[in-house]
Amino acid sequence: MLGWLAYEQGIEPHVSVSDRSARRGGTFQRSDFTFDHAGDVYFCTAGKMLAANGRLVNDETTLLYRASTYDRRACRPKGRCFPNAPAHKIPRSRFEGAPDMAREIMGSQEARASKRQGKKIEMLFAHLKRILKLDRLRLRGSNGARDEFHLAATAQNLRKMAKLIPMPEPLPA
Repeated sequence: MLGWLAYEQGIEPHVSVSDRSARRGGTFQRSDFTFDHAGDVYFCTAGKMLAANGRLVNDETTLLYRASTYDRRACRPKGRCFPNAPAHKIPRSRFEGAPDMAREIMGSQEARASKRQGKKIEMLFAHLKRILKLDRLRLRGSNGARDEFHLAATAQNLRKMAKLIPMPEPLPA
């Protein structure tokens, strides 16, 4: 979905993407390795290259990037890389470019601003559902749904406008 949004529609994805590649116990995680898009290779912290063999695994969606066994033997921090594996191996989905782009964008100032704006909009929808009881649509068809939503949004806007108008002072009796 992110790939469609970013590459086909040309829209910057300002959404948070979970990263499940975190590891515990002092070992390196995928974010510690650098991916070179031009060469389609990873580089470890020691500067060794991990290349893909070109074979897709896991339903033809994932490439495995591996270091050579020669590099593995000569590597100084090998106990922190993959202590229980015979070779360095990093799986990378062929759709990983879009989540990488989204993770990079989420650190920007524009992403933080859009997150704040999105929170305001989500609060309006929550108000529509909870206070104005728009938890389900009662009119049938797409035209009925559109009309019901417009009526609820109009009621919400009228409530906001009523709060903006100052209350008149009561006249002395």
